[in-house]
Amino acid sequence: MDIVLLDDVVHTDYGQFDLAWTEDGGFDGDADKFFRGQVNGLVGAADPGGVYLNLARRSGGSRVRITRRDSAPPLPPVEYDDVVEVSVRIPSDSDVRWMTWAGETGGPLTGFASGDYRVRVSAKGRDAGADDEFADGVVDEYVVEIWAEGEAPDQILRVGSESAKYWHREWGGHR
Repeated sequence: MDIVLLDDVVHTDYGQFDLAWTEDGGFDGDADKFFRGQVNGLVGAADPGGVYLNLARRSGGSRVRITRRDSAPPLPPVEYDDVVEVSVRIPSDSDVRWMTWAGETGGPLTGFASGDYRVRVSAKGRDAGADDEFADGVVDEYVVEIWAEGEAPDQILRVGSESAKYWHREWGGHR
């Protein structure tokens, strides 16, 4: 059964959104630590303590939906311009959680046993989020789907926004 763990407008600073399972988890400003060996520049999963998601808006609210799935989902509809997948390993006795910059907001993500998982992040509205990062309303949206699956290299499944192209060049491809 697929379970929705978060479906809300999340307010971030510097576009930072993390999934973490250690006390040290969360983006610390060291892009190499999170993107080392990856081709993509949107979802950093090279750090064993968690995953960094690079949201397009610097500040303000972005819609974020996180779902724990039984199996790999089909690709999202074409209105999701950017789609990236990464692999993660959640250690035993971990409390998985989401959080924003400096842990300002966050919450638990329940039901994860230790093991290997695949994380797919689909985004729409990244260019609008980057262009109007202080907009009053929601202009960008992210769907995070997580399911048990063995380790595999990260993949860029779709690139449609200029924002994603920029970050893939800046932080991705530094093997």
